Amino acid sequence: MANHRLWAPWRLQYLTGDKTDECIFCTRPAMGDDERTLIVHRGDSCYVMLNAYPYTNGHVMVAPYDHVADLRALDAGAAAEFMDLTQRSLAAVEQVYSPEGFNLGVNMGAVAGAGFAEHVHQHVVPRWKGDTSFMPVVGDTLVLPEVLPDSWARLRQAFAEAP
Repeated sequence: MANHRLWAPWRLQYLTGDKTDECIFCTRPAMGDDERTLIVHRGDSCYVMLNAYPYTNGHVMVAPYDHVADLRALDAGAAAEFMDLTQRSLAAVEQVYSPEGFNLGVNMGAVAGAGFAEHVHQHVVPRWKGDTSFMPVVGDTLVLPEVLPDSWARLRQAFAEAP
């Protein structure tokens, strides 16, 4: 049997690149360049952003503008919009990618796996039967058929067309 390899050299930047203490969930929306920062939709209290190092194409994150670590710290309006944008993200990702299922997750605290433990955010990860989205866990490899700028454009359009 031949030895097969999948290469994902772009992940090396994430693994070995300079780490910063800045909170991307605060700095990205403040930059005002939604295409560069991968923000696909802005609400009043929360927004939706593509994950720059996604498990699958269409992997977005919903985050409040306020820098809070705990979901319970959101006021009622922000909490409602957080869930509304999660639901709208499901609809937009479904429209664009037709997944067979989703993983949703909020990792509160570093011990729970939060990469940015000081700013609560929800992951919306589309899934397909037989997908390879969790290969990074076991093989340090990620297979994505679409580049992020194309994902951004398609999801931005889906949010714009939704009611």
